[in-house]
Amino acid sequence: MTTTSFNDDWSVREHKSIFEALQSASAEAVTVRLPHDALIHRDRSGDAGRSAHTGYFPSASVEYTKTLDVPEEYRDKRATLELQGVHRDAMVYVNDVFAAQRPFGYSTFFVPLDPYLKYGESNSIRVESRAHEDSRWYTGVGMHRDAVLHVTELVHLTPTGTQITTPDIDASRAVVEVMTTVQNESTATAHRSITTVLRAPDGRAVTSDTAPLTIRAGSTSVVRQRLYVASPELWDVDHPSLYTAVSTVLDGEVTAEERETVFGIRTLQLDPHDGLRINGTTVKLRGACIHHDNGILGAASIGRAEERRVQLLKEAGFNAIRSSHNPLSQAMLDACDRHGMLVMDETFDMWTVGKSTFDYSLSFPEWWERDVEALVAKDFNHPSVIFYSIGNEIPETGTPLGSGWGRKIAEKIRSLDDTRYLTNSINGFVSVLTDIAALMGAQDDGSAPGGVNAAGDLMGVINSSEIVTEKTAESFAIVDVAGLNYGDSRYAADRTAFPNRIIVGTETFPTNIDTNWQLVQDNPHVIGDFTWTGWDYLGEAGIGRMQYLSDDEAPLFAAPYPWLAAWCGDIDITGLRRPASYYREIVFGLRHEPFIAVQRPHPRGTHQQASPWTWSDSIASWSWDVAVGSPITVEVYSDADEVELLLNGDSIGRAPSGRDNRYRSTFEVPYAPGELTAVAITGGETVSRTSLLTASTKLQLAVSVDRDLLLDDSSDLSFITVELHDEHGTLASNVDRAVRVEVSGAGTLQGLGSARPDTTEKFDAQEFTTFDGRLLAIVRPTGRGTITVDVTAPDLDPVQVTLNVGAPTSTAH
Repeated sequence: MTTTSFNDDWSVREHKSIFEALQSASAEAVTVRLPHDALIHRDRSGDAGRSAHTGYFPSASVEYTKTLDVPEEYRDKRATLELQGVHRDAMVYVNDVFAAQRPFGYSTFFVPLDPYLKYGESNSIRVESRAHEDSRWYTGVGMHRDAVLHVTELVHLTPTGTQITTPDIDASRAVVEVMTTVQNESTATAHRSITTVLRAPDGRAVTSDTAPLTIRAGSTSVVRQRLYVASPELWDVDHPSLYTAVSTVLDGEVTAEERETVFGIRTLQLDPHDGLRINGTTVKLRGACIHHDNGILGAASIGRAEERRVQLLKEAGFNAIRSSHNPLSQAMLDACDRHGMLVMDETFDMWTVGKSTFDYSLSFPEWWERDVEALVAKDFNHPSVIFYSIGNEIPETGTPLGSGWGRKIAEKIRSLDDTRYLTNSINGFVSVLTDIAALMGAQDDGSAPGGVNAAGDLMGVINSSEIVTEKTAESFAIVDVAGLNYGDSRYAADRTAFPNRIIVGTETFPTNIDTNWQLVQDNPHVIGDFTWTGWDYLGEAGIGRMQYLSDDEAPLFAAPYPWLAAWCGDIDITGLRRPASYYREIVFGLRHEPFIAVQRPHPRGTHQQASPWTWSDSIASWSWDVAVGSPITVEVYSDADEVELLLNGDSIGRAPSGRDNRYRSTFEVPYAPGELTAVAITGGETVSRTSLLTASTKLQLAVSVDRDLLLDDSSDLSFITVELHDEHGTLASNVDRAVRVEVSGAGTLQGLGSARPDTTEKFDAQEFTTFDGRLLAIVRPTGRGTITVDVTAPDLDPVQVTLNVGAPTSTAH
């Protein structure tokens, strides 16, 4: 078997029907490297038909084409194309003949190429996709995940044919069961043997087994092997130890195929008294909901970008992610395995009731089962995956017959994988929405009485109501853990009302993390909290923004164009931690140094209006272009008893902090440049301090590279942070400049942008304006050699960095 990346040398252009093509010339095709998003660089606008949901991007229909040279010897082999995600309504053609379809944009699917191939010739592969009012957030469009080509013998392992479980583990040994599925597409009975070797995390072979197999022509058979690993190294969030199973198909003494499968050895236990236990130890889920886009890369799930997100989320204190609201990429699952990040992988955002005009509900009744099968096949060997979520805020969960769909999905998953737990991310408010619509009092403009926050307050009241208790009882009874979206008002009461119910906060307001986390700690049946959101995302534009309104203005849920990002993430779209992230780390007990967050000065004549997803409009800076003496609001986050704030050595005052004061002290400070210092005090003694400095006007470019040695591999990237510093290295957040980034040599500028949530600039330009003194450049290798990156800005000294690109890791087996 040969498995190779199929990401290179695609071309993409606008898709036209055969009749449109007759009337006008087709657009010129552009060569691209997958994963790719064909929407992110298009013009946005506030025109009719564009919505805040998708970040004011247009609809699009595109086609990708690629040439495959097929040698004569492939006549006696099998060629299969693996597409790990095409958004959406993918249609695949081989030599202009229809070969496959997939409506859902997040499922891996396999396209047998053999019936359509011309041997000894060049063959064309065309993949069409489109996006049009089919989601409540930015999805991108196109081949946004990896493509892989498999070439096998006629007797071969099926594409998802190795499944590994560890049903019996103790300190002395672990039982590892390996199920291998083999298909015989020849015309004769085949005699083969299957050898499986298990390798420890350090690469040592620790055990092996060989089993004979006789398989009739045209049939599929399963080989099960039970192997034993002595003194196993267990996988958990702090020690993500990974084993490798090497499966070899032998035809006599000849190796016909070899496949490596990475897996972990760990146990899962769940009950309302000890909560979730991994390897016997109770673990509380410090969770982050995330969408699938990669910020300035759009929806492209490039491997290094997926890994970087996992690493930064882990560094910020999270130990779990929820894929909202569709399955994660294989690249991200691999990263979660390597870095010890727990995963709740979610199926769908809708079942039979649509939430957008042309969404997946139109395909769900026919396709849900195949998409569930694809989800489980993708996740099965990943130790990071501990939960499947069967849906997000599904309206049908509040009706008896609607709950039946949940039962079908749950039982389908259990029939495929009984080693993990099931949940359903239920928002009781949505489950009974038709019953309480009159209570909402929503206006045509999307506002609500009492301001946007009133919707959040009403959600909490309704979630704990008797009508929700009654109407969601069957849906909760179907799954192992009750997933509650914004249902923290139920946590304590459900402990008594449903003594066997285990709860996880599948989606919660970020501003409630201190009270929610206390509920998690105080209630063993509540196993964790997943904030909305851990990482900011494109679309649902401005749901977390701070609105500055005059007295006669009403708050609006959706932000107008040019807003692009949701602006509700702990981490912004470039990977920078926002103040909420440091607050959360303190609440989790992982940080004991105080953090200073300074609110941006208010525009004159306005007041602030927050939504339930809004953090304060603050940054960690003491560089402001305001008159000396202007009032500035300063927040200090700390777990200490109290905090003293000093400005240039003079005390502004002391204020209580710690858990009883929601880990927050607030001060009104007359602005003066210099040094602002927060001192954390417990028991009358100083325990830690932190400071912010005002940047001078002597600016310079500061360029840092996350990694300067890359692989000539479609999954690799280098992330380059560009900041405006003064001569002492202080970030000048009050100054923004247009920065130009030029890339030459063995690489290309894949994206350039800032975290500004309402930018009008495009991420494919070579020049972009900093936001709060910072922006991000992303470089992608195109071959082996040297990449030169030149960074320039008006009136500042240029900076040049060099990256080196080496050989890729082998993907052939």
